[in-house]
Amino acid sequence: MMFKHLPKSDRLTTNCLGKVFSKTVATYKYFWFLSILQIHAKTDNPRINVWDIVIRMVANAWYPIHYFRLSFGKSDSLFDIVMELQEITQIPIDANAGSIIEALTDRLEDRQIQRLLRTLTLNVPYRFLRPWIDTGDNREMVRRSQVFENGCLYSLYKEIGDFYIILNPNWNEYLHNHFNILVDFAYWNLTLFLQVRNPNVPAIPNKLIRPEVRNALTKQHNYWNMVMNIGGPIHCIYTDKELHPSDYELDHFIPWSFVSHDLLWNLIPSDGSINSSKSNKLPDLDFYLPKLASLQHHSLCLILNAHKEPKVMEDFISLGYTPRELADMSDERFRELYERTFNPMSQIALNMGFETWKYQ
Repeated sequence: MMFKHLPKSDRLTTNCLGKVFSKTVATYKYFWFLSILQIHAKTDNPRINVWDIVIRMVANAWYPIHYFRLSFGKSDSLFDIVMELQEITQIPIDANAGSIIEALTDRLEDRQIQRLLRTLTLNVPYRFLRPWIDTGDNREMVRRSQVFENGCLYSLYKEIGDFYIILNPNWNEYLHNHFNILVDFAYWNLTLFLQVRNPNVPAIPNKLIRPEVRNALTKQHNYWNMVMNIGGPIHCIYTDKELHPSDYELDHFIPWSFVSHDLLWNLIPSDGSINSSKSNKLPDLDFYLPKLASLQHHSLCLILNAHKEPKVMEDFISLGYTPRELADMSDERFRELYERTFNPMSQIALNMGFETWKYQ
């Protein structure tokens, strides 16, 4: 659950903290705040190096940019920085945050990497404090922050070769006690910001954080095993290889990195060799969608005619019909439904930069 509002405090200027994301035109502030929270949660040291914060900003933005291909908007240079850093470092697009932080920290002396990261230090450390200290002069912001004017969250110190913040000790307990709510508050606002810039992209909240563990798809495997046990082996829609119960892999027809769900109507048994080549690419709809629709329709008919109806079949209701209504459709009408469902998704994904794939 994401929280829209911050916990109140009689001692702290939480009203100012609540305003940090107003009039935001780029993602910097969201990732800046999230990174401070994450670093603070791991240490009681109020001093935090700005380089450490901006490296973590990149790590936090890495997965939604590279894996889910979310747009951050035209005026957001963080997107370009993260893309360029991946080209320079060749860090995998699905790397976890710890690996990204370690790799960038180890190469911080690299002038190209320094140049890109330095861009993130130019404005956001100062502008984040504007709700507390109303000035556009960075030097004045530094000076006034150092007396924690209006109870601001941190003070700024910029010296030759050293740039760091010191968290206001009055905020220490609040940040620790409400860490989860504050993270949710940041992600709630980031979700609203990104939804406007990705209006047709599903499940934005699920695309902001790299999941540590993906679902096991046990219920979906059981469904397809049941199909094969009732009707015999089926053929992979990609390779035409014969598939038997428990001797196949489940493939997200439209990649999981776009749909962010495991609904049954988008899952299909496939030859085990497919996942490595198809990866998160889009299958050629002209070639594969009729095969997908035919196999899905066939499976529904088999299961229902055998008087079985496992609970996972409720996934089909999200297409607007009950499993029985779908099974009773003609093959042509069922295929048309799949075309109306998959064609728009595929086009949006193509617009986001997903590549088309066909088995060779």
